[in-house]
Amino acid sequence: MTDDQQRAFGRRVKEFRKAAGLDQQDLAARLGKSASWVSQVERGLIPVRKLDILRDLANQLGVALHKLEPSLPTSEPQEPPEPTSINDLDGARLLISGHPALDVLLPSGAQSDEQPVSVANLARRVDTAWDLAHRSEFAQLTTELQTLVPALERAVRTSDGGDRVATLRLLARTYQALSASFVRQDEADAAWIAADRAIGAAEASGQPLEVCAGIFRLAHAFVRLKHLDQAEHAALSALQTLRNHLADRSPSPEEGSILGSLHLVLALVHSRAGRRTDAKADIEAARRVAQAMGADRNDFDLEFGPTNVEIQAVATNVELGDAGEAIDIGEALDTSALSPERQARLLMDLGRAYVQRRQTGEAQDCLLRAEELAPEMLRSHTAARAAIRELVLISGESASAELLELAERADADD
Repeated sequence: MTDDQQRAFGRRVKEFRKAAGLDQQDLAARLGKSASWVSQVERGLIPVRKLDILRDLANQLGVALHKLEPSLPTSEPQEPPEPTSINDLDGARLLISGHPALDVLLPSGAQSDEQPVSVANLARRVDTAWDLAHRSEFAQLTTELQTLVPALERAVRTSDGGDRVATLRLLARTYQALSASFVRQDEADAAWIAADRAIGAAEASGQPLEVCAGIFRLAHAFVRLKHLDQAEHAALSALQTLRNHLADRSPSPEEGSILGSLHLVLALVHSRAGRRTDAKADIEAARRVAQAMGADRNDFDLEFGPTNVEIQAVATNVELGDAGEAIDIGEALDTSALSPERQARLLMDLGRAYVQRRQTGEAQDCLLRAEELAPEMLRSHTAARAAIRELVLISGESASAELLELAERADADD
């Protein structure tokens, strides 16, 4: 299938889906896929070659197979080989399904000749995984994790002493990267599982601060699930426990990163609940922690520091409807030293703020720049897609071709 054929196929899927009155999440649920997978198919980014998937897709759309894919012959075609590339985070979901290393508990004779895995090599691969997560390159992340997660899970169960502790820490970091990515792809149930595994591995490694970092990820999963009470309980319990632990001394930079990040997730929870005073108070508390640290850091891959606090302040103000304050803060920030994910997040929230102010040109510019930095994240971000849809409505007949194309790519033109 050529690129042009893939795009044409994607357009047909989208047309039939809309005619059937389905959104991407509905179709994904029927197929047992993620909404992001459907989005990528419709945009012509990935091929659908397996005959059974084509048949299932046609059945769920309520159309004949030859209408969905006219290039198929009238006789029963041979099923082409399964593509080797893995798209989105679908493969990563499979990794957290079932026991992670059952073959260690029930070994085969062939495993007796396996060589120990280098902890240093595993550490380099975990750094690579987090780099992909920070860039929101989820398809590549999934590919990397296909072998990394099983290798770590086996190493944890077959090593001892210092190697086992080091491997447990690496496993905790890996599941945190997975949880963070699932949150950004709106796969909150999977994010919950990954965060829970991160917490377990961190505790087994004897690293309580890493446990708190896992709780931070867990709270974000609860927010995506709209379980704000659970998110608040998880984050607030960890915050209070850590503060009690530090009652007679100032926090270290690593402890400060955890403290500040927990305040930021609480600000998110409170803003989603419309609790303006509490949300603003947590932003101020995070600011104080960041000012005491004095510089942006990346302890536990949290990217906590003065800049990230202000990025979250922008998001909080947007959630609370304070678009002017959000714009004043956001436009003054230099985020060039942070990850593409953090830069894109700021641009998405600025775009939302400009939509609230009906400043269509500025909103479009921010959202397009966010897409350049993290296309997979923007196209799965519910609030950003809603902002694009509203921007199209505000613009009406004067909507630019660029904006309409963005809306189509983000499936925000329904």
